[in-house]
Amino acid sequence: MRKVAILSAALCLSGCWSEPEVTGSTNNACTTNLYSRYNPKIMEQCVNACIKCERGNVTTCTTSCTLKGAR
Repeated sequence: MRKVAILSAALCLSGCWSEPEVTGSTNNACTTNLYSRYNPKIMEQCVNACIKCERGNVTTCTTSCTLKGAR
């Protein structure tokens, strides 16, 4: 009975650890293909890189870039 309880707990907890998501950063190779001098503080560059490299949409990318300090 104790082994079953430990195994059940281990299976339940194993779902809590997954592979880390890549968020908040753009792929350097992708951004350098778009802009030779990528500056995430420039709103147009930041939104375009987010849409093309992170597969975002205008609304989420604009919000993300604004939170990152782009103007």
